[in-house]
Amino acid sequence: MRLQPIPFLAALALLAGSPLPVLAQQAAPLTDPAPDAPDSAPAPGDRSPMIVPAPDDDPEPAPDAFGSPVSEDDNPAEAIADQADAAMRHDETREAMIDRLFGELKRTADETKAAHIAARIEREWRHSGSATVDLLMARAAEAMIDKNTAAAYDMLDQAIVLDPAYAEAWNRRATLSFTTDDWGKSIADIEQTLAREPRHWGALMGLATILERMDRKPEALQTYMKVLAIYPALRSAQDAAGRLSEELLGPAI
Repeated sequence: MRLQPIPFLAALALLAGSPLPVLAQQAAPLTDPAPDAPDSAPAPGDRSPMIVPAPDDDPEPAPDAFGSPVSEDDNPAEAIADQADAAMRHDETREAMIDRLFGELKRTADETKAAHIAARIEREWRHSGSATVDLLMARAAEAMIDKNTAAAYDMLDQAIVLDPAYAEAWNRRATLSFTTDDWGKSIADIEQTLAREPRHWGALMGLATILERMDRKPEALQTYMKVLAIYPALRSAQDAAGRLSEELLGPAI
């Protein structure tokens, strides 16, 4: 029996309210097979939760996975603009300001304007409120740029011990685990990030990218829908949701 395709917009409506899958318990830390390993079907009884695509079919990481690229310092001009905005709203708490920015982000259809709002939120996320934690994060960023994985893990581990409530430290460690193909650890830290900041679209984009690589495309589509509920103008999430919806549910009529 041939199934009738479901239009893309209808698929989005069905998926938007679905709960985010909890995956840390299901995904064990794994790495891709060696490049020269021959393709073969899983051995009988193999219960690995991951189905790793062949290297040529491996999707490129989403450009917005885990948020903006790692950097050592904020742009001085952007910091001045942030201070000016804060001065205009001197009676607004940091939490209230972030909530306001998320409201603007959700209402903004223009991609460029939305990107400026998103960058403002990310700059706030990078400030932990502790000079020591911020220094560890800066050193971790430098180590990640230099591809010094061990040092980066050490700095991020220390930051998390000092401030377990700081979502961005968990997100950066999830990013680092993703770059080393340790998807199980990355997912575990993504879940810790989202427990502290459920609106972290970068962590959600990272999760969706991993789910695609695990060939768990329905869950990846669901996760991209979570991103779009927070950041509707994010082009990479729009493109991924449209592509997966067409692949899984058929083209719109």
